[in-house]
Amino acid sequence: MSLKKIAEELGLSLTTVSRALNGYPEVAESTRIAVQKAAVRLHYQPDARARGLALGRADAVGIVFPITPSDLGDLQFLEVAHAMSERFAQAGMDLLIISASVKDELTAYKRAIAGRRVDAFIVARTKVDDDRLELLQSRRVPFVAYGRSANFAAPYAWFDFDNVAGARMGTERLIGFGHRAIGYLGAPPAYNFAAQRFEGFTGALHSAGLAPKLDAVQRCALDRRSGYAAMQRLLALPEPPTAVLVDNHLAGIGAVHAALHAGCVLGQDLSVIVYDGLGPDSVIRSPITSIDQPTATLVGTLLAELMLAQLKGAAPESLQRLRMPALLAGESDGPPGKTRSRVATQLSGGTSTASASAVSMYSVSSRSRPPSKRQT
Repeated sequence: MSLKKIAEELGLSLTTVSRALNGYPEVAESTRIAVQKAAVRLHYQPDARARGLALGRADAVGIVFPITPSDLGDLQFLEVAHAMSERFAQAGMDLLIISASVKDELTAYKRAIAGRRVDAFIVARTKVDDDRLELLQSRRVPFVAYGRSANFAAPYAWFDFDNVAGARMGTERLIGFGHRAIGYLGAPPAYNFAAQRFEGFTGALHSAGLAPKLDAVQRCALDRRSGYAAMQRLLALPEPPTAVLVDNHLAGIGAVHAALHAGCVLGQDLSVIVYDGLGPDSVIRSPITSIDQPTATLVGTLLAELMLAQLKGAAPESLQRLRMPALLAGESDGPPGKTRSRVATQLSGGTSTASASAVSMYSVSSRSRPPSKRQT
């Protein structure tokens, strides 16, 4: 059903009908009501694209995301996107996920802006030096950053966790157990969260009179396979660490499996703490000690709320939210065990029987340790 049919039935011009449906204040209230009733009766559905062009808005928020196989397997990202989508839908808006080349993400932003496909952006995985934020600021396009950017000085809206405090919390727990040889498995330091978490890790070591060993710090991509390979490198060191902090859940999944496949009993032979844990689809039987953050659903809803507030005119500097993580104690860490001798034996080929290895593959130590709980 078209506007023309409504206009003919009510004896009004197309312009008046259009203005009535779009809430223009100069249209009389009685006319507005009559047009709205006719639209319902005649099952009128507006052309969203035409309406957006007429009003100068798209009623959509974009998130440009370089989609890779590991991203499609990232349940946390999908849950955050789902929560944002639901909240935007309540406000009559859509969330558009715009795929992009990993090497040319900025071009996707420029195309979306030029084509007026979205009104604003959620910017994920912020970087220490982030040209995406610079571009959006220069084009006066509203955005909310999911994470801060250390070198972006202009006022902007953001939501983030205290990554320094979270990593420090995990490292101090390992030091408290008596570990002195602590490895670190982290995402590329160009990501702001990775730089912050490494700062928390080294800060905790220095406060305890310790220093990180260069070969015990392994960088890897945000995926399971890279995490697996990085843990293998740590365990192959002449003196492997007795504990490892992993700064993201994607690499953490691979890292934990690498340790288990090497024959380590987590919490006994090797202590492991994973930022954000392993996710709800983990096949590991026992809980992994993690730096815990609010659920992905709450994060997605809050990001959408910040975005909607900005679109209503709130100042970006008033839309900055920092949340504290908590330590969720599991069964994958404890006092130093026999990591060096056991792993050296495993890697040299002197492993125990295949059946024993299979039993330990998805197990962790159940020896006495602090009960599992959130610690803030």
